[in-house]
Amino acid sequence: MADHHHDHSGKNLRIAFFLNLAFTILEVIGGLWTNSVAILSDALHDLGDSFALGLSWLLDHKSKGGPSANYTFGYRRFSLLGALINSLVLIGGSVFIIYKAVGRILEPEHSNAQGMLLFAILGVVVNGYAAWKLSKGKSLNERVVSWHLIEDVLGWVAVLIVAIVLMFRNIPYLDPALSLLITIYILYNVVRRLRDTLHLFLQGVPEGIPVPEIRQRILAVPNVQSMHHTHVWSLEGEHHVFSTHVCLRDIQSFSQILEAKQKIKAILKDYPFSHYTIETELDEESCELA
Repeated sequence: MADHHHDHSGKNLRIAFFLNLAFTILEVIGGLWTNSVAILSDALHDLGDSFALGLSWLLDHKSKGGPSANYTFGYRRFSLLGALINSLVLIGGSVFIIYKAVGRILEPEHSNAQGMLLFAILGVVVNGYAAWKLSKGKSLNERVVSWHLIEDVLGWVAVLIVAIVLMFRNIPYLDPALSLLITIYILYNVVRRLRDTLHLFLQGVPEGIPVPEIRQRILAVPNVQSMHHTHVWSLEGEHHVFSTHVCLRDIQSFSQILEAKQKIKAILKDYPFSHYTIETELDEESCELA
């Protein structure tokens, strides 16, 4: 099941990359044809998106590699690196769009409304399909990339609305005004996603993992005296890791150690850990790491 999901995520990223790259080239042609600075600006933004999508595809493929001598957990965190880079690229692209939108408000320009309408419909369809493909992704990398495409869909919806309005009324500042509002909304969500990515990148506790509750349950296991060096982190937002040192007391036989470990493992199975390590120590032992 896991391998199937990994193959699925890689396929989604590949489709999104080629769709975005092909449409970027089409945008450049359309922007020159319609004399639309908004479309040309979006083409430049999509060029950055294409780079980010290609990088995500590469890193996603790399993340599926098995453990090696240099990367004993495998390459799953490469996917997290892709999410971090994509967030930064999207923030940079959003800042650029805000800059262009403010310039267009200060100095309005006229465009070919019919041509904008045609490309807006095409943009909604192409980017909407790619966003839909990635919206079902489970990895953090896929979710971050989906925001690239959602931004493009909303941007093209704005262009579509503006094109329809411009066909009946001459309001040139409407396009940059709507683009400004949409970009600020997207930027807010991307900053939140970047915060989550940095949290995992810095090995923070994954969301939804109640460490105090786990600790309390383990301490309630018979013969468990104390715990130390308890660590919880995530490889890339999906696969979580748990490790701890457990001090045992009143141990009379080896079977008691095995029983305690089995009960602790049973507790950990109630949580989404893909890997856990339990170091047991007797009460007469002195842990050098404690």
